[in-house]
Amino acid sequence: MRNSISFRLWGRYALFTDPVTKTGGEKCSYHVPTYEAIKGVLKSIYWKPTIIWHVDKVRVMKQIKTQTKGTKPLVWGGGNSLAIYTFLHEVEYQVKAHFEWNGHRPELTKDRIDGKHYSIAQRMLEKGGRQDIFLGVRDCQAYVEPCEFNNQEEKGFYDDVPELAFGMMFHGFDYPDETGTDELGSRFWQPVMRKGILEFPRPEGCTVRRFVRKMAAKEFALDENMRPVEQEEAAL
Repeated sequence: MRNSISFRLWGRYALFTDPVTKTGGEKCSYHVPTYEAIKGVLKSIYWKPTIIWHVDKVRVMKQIKTQTKGTKPLVWGGGNSLAIYTFLHEVEYQVKAHFEWNGHRPELTKDRIDGKHYSIAQRMLEKGGRQDIFLGVRDCQAYVEPCEFNNQEEKGFYDDVPELAFGMMFHGFDYPDETGTDELGSRFWQPVMRKGILEFPRPEGCTVRRFVRKMAAKEFALDENMRPVEQEEAAL
């Protein structure tokens, strides 16, 4: 099954929020992207509940730099507050990812047509995504284009650094429609970047997990609240 894509991802700012910094109202970014943030980019390129995106690898192309900025986030009840956010500045990555059929969506079995989803995903990637691309938060606009992953003609800043560890870090969320359980969970891992490349474990490979809350999966049905992939391809 053709299901793998690779692309260049870049932007002026990124904010992959460290949950520890959220409690005080001022956010600080991790130094590298989270699995969940890259998965969000993939969903903005192309997504249907028939498939699940898996992030395989991310190559960090530019030097990791931070910049603090004063912001005015919205507060509950209306109005704004003042806060200092620490962003990543001038980021660029190469991403390799693939999708698999969502086995927890048996009602969408007829939508699992080999080649159709891949074809649409490639077209959407060439167009820069189906929806707006952002890095961690909507304030951080980003852009995508197809590329060859780990092309050695393009020099990355950390290509000659044997190993760089980042400690415990948020990996992603376990959503009900991807796990088959009626709960939302979070998972964590300890990333190590080797020669500029982060290799992400699959969600089931993360051993540190936390229950967040009860949640039910949204229901989908072909020709009711979702178009079959053949119709989507024909409309392009």
